Amino acid sequence: MNTEAQVRPTNRARSDIDAARPALAGPADALPPHVWFCVSAIFHYLGPAFAVLLFAQVGVLGMAWLRIATAALVFAPLTRPWTVFTHADRSARLLLLAFGACLAVMNCSFYLALDRLPISLVAAIEFVGTIGVALVGLRSPGNFAALAIAAAGTLLLIGVKWSSDPVGLFWAFLNGALFIGYIVLGHRIARTGLGIAGLGTAMAIAFLVVLPVGFSEALPAFSAPQLLIAGIGVGICSSVIPYICDQLAMARLPRASFALMLSLLPLSATLIGVVVLRQVPSLTDCLGIALVVTGVATHKPATDA
Repeated sequence: MNTEAQVRPTNRARSDIDAARPALAGPADALPPHVWFCVSAIFHYLGPAFAVLLFAQVGVLGMAWLRIATAALVFAPLTRPWTVFTHADRSARLLLLAFGACLAVMNCSFYLALDRLPISLVAAIEFVGTIGVALVGLRSPGNFAALAIAAAGTLLLIGVKWSSDPVGLFWAFLNGALFIGYIVLGHRIARTGLGIAGLGTAMAIAFLVVLPVGFSEALPAFSAPQLLIAGIGVGICSSVIPYICDQLAMARLPRASFALMLSLLPLSATLIGVVVLRQVPSLTDCLGIALVVTGVATHKPATDA
């Protein structure tokens, strides 16, 4: 039985969801889904790079609170989450609650891991989960080879290093597991018609989840305008732009294809390092980038979702 077909917004909610769709619905259909993914890949590491610099001022959970609060406030007037949730049926509500909780805990565990471990190790653990998601949708030996090439390139690129910090590893593995949930639940949201309106509703739920957790650590930002502006910028770069682009890509990309394309994230991290941090990649890094691009270029999307 197709469970995705059962999770549909009610007729009354459909009009509210249609009214909540952003003005970029036209460009969303005109541009290939891969374009939206590439935009997401760029901003995926811009936000965390700036967030780490703010940990000393607002704390790890305070930064996670600012990130989610910013996204929730940006989405609220565009998607009217209270209306979408109220008019959704029971199955859709459960899906939104699960997606919101996943977003909240995933963002917190991601920052807690970054506070204790190198970002390369956190990214490596995160990518292990995406391989499992991609394997579920593979339909040909060619796709398996493409995934293997992309995985090999990613491992070369990030330079996996194990750590003796068990707490940091716990948060990193939790983030990796929840990242799988983000892909699976995000695809269900995209394919059931909720789309960005559902994303905005889930983000509001995520804000309610983290409200009692990180608010006290985020308080210093409210007395320092520059710090507050920086926190808002991190939220927009981390949870608004990439999540919207992910939904626009997920709506037309099979789940396995989206998971494989996530191997581009180390590539975007390397490019951001060159431009922002002046970190020139080594020959090994360049080889890893070439393998990742080759894997993505040669993989064939599955015909089903």
